[in-house]
Amino acid sequence: MTDLRKKLEISADRLAAINAVLLNPDMQVMNDFLAVVEKYGTPEEINQKAAEASKFENLMAKVAEIKPEYVKDLEWLAEQRDKGAFISVADYRRKVLGDKADEMTFADDFAVTLEVSAAQYFPYVIEAAKRAIAEQMLMPGRFIRVRKMKEQEADGDLVAFAAAMQIIGANYVETLDTKGTDGSNIHLGGPETITGYFGGVGQPNDHALKWLDEFLYYYTNYGIRQVLNINPGTVLLGYLLHRLGVNNEFKISVYMGNDNPYAALWTLIGAKLFARDDGTSPLIGFNWSNSVNNQTIELTAQFRKDLGFEDVVRFEHHITETFKSIVIQPYNRRDELVELADHVANISAKHEGGDPEIDQTREHPSDILDYFRDKEEVIASGDWDALMLNFMDKIDAVNKTAQALTENGLSFIAAGNLHK
Repeated sequence: MTDLRKKLEISADRLAAINAVLLNPDMQVMNDFLAVVEKYGTPEEINQKAAEASKFENLMAKVAEIKPEYVKDLEWLAEQRDKGAFISVADYRRKVLGDKADEMTFADDFAVTLEVSAAQYFPYVIEAAKRAIAEQMLMPGRFIRVRKMKEQEADGDLVAFAAAMQIIGANYVETLDTKGTDGSNIHLGGPETITGYFGGVGQPNDHALKWLDEFLYYYTNYGIRQVLNINPGTVLLGYLLHRLGVNNEFKISVYMGNDNPYAALWTLIGAKLFARDDGTSPLIGFNWSNSVNNQTIELTAQFRKDLGFEDVVRFEHHITETFKSIVIQPYNRRDELVELADHVANISAKHEGGDPEIDQTREHPSDILDYFRDKEEVIASGDWDALMLNFMDKIDAVNKTAQALTENGLSFIAAGNLHK
């Protein structure tokens, strides 16, 4: 077996061949990549633009310009944070466990990030915060967004949401419009051509470069650092961009279909190959397929650690899913999470739907297809309040997961500026 394993060693000449492609001044794919980057300046200039754009005062100035009524909401949120209106972690634990909480030691080294998806509209976040104060609930530490970028740029949600995340101390991910449902594959349409997407979600030909261009636009103009990544080509572009010195980050989507440890090994090998000399990678979130079991996550955690990525690459695991259009229901992985959370580090518990027994009772159960609707159409159809209720059900599911973790002596990461 030892002799057989030795055959897997990669020789230095293989690395030299890769470098020859990357550094060849006549290599068109590399020239096209660098040309997109150079539109926005040097890596240092790009990062400086992003840092300036993401300053809280600059975001607030844009909110005041685009959607001034949101300014009061953000000021209210900051006031509530400053006066300690949200429940502390210690008080939350006492709420769940009573006096027993003061005697327990929680597994903080394996704290699970509480994550909600998708947080489509800024007003929903404000409503969730009001409810969190009233009912002493937790706000998530991570938000995933799948709303059309140009639409939310125009109506003020983009900058308001960015400002809100700084106020509450949560991180978040945006989904660029070049995500495969933008007509990039001219041969695919609606459900009648759904099997056509099995060969790829739709970033063919020059759309990988369009994704890169779109990211750099939002990074330099709004400081949007983390975006969703759904295609092997754009994953590679993300690695290359970071290697140049741009401080981009991305999470790999569930739509990539990583459903076994060998798929994960291939992705993390790429991350290691293009990591910076300090060991950092732009890959900060790895969303598993819904089909993975705990063993797959445990096996991958072993080589994630050996590659130096345990603190860099977060495993994002769906605990709940939208009730319609994505998985067979009931779907609830909370018990499996509790089994993992005492020995696998850097996991986020992603809540894409309410608990199925609640979700199924709603007149409008959560539906993944709602992510692709225009805001104007949602309002005109009368579904605005229904989608808000779906979001509140997801927040409830987040809190049920926090409760289950707490009851088992496990730790969680909620919005850091709200829940001290």
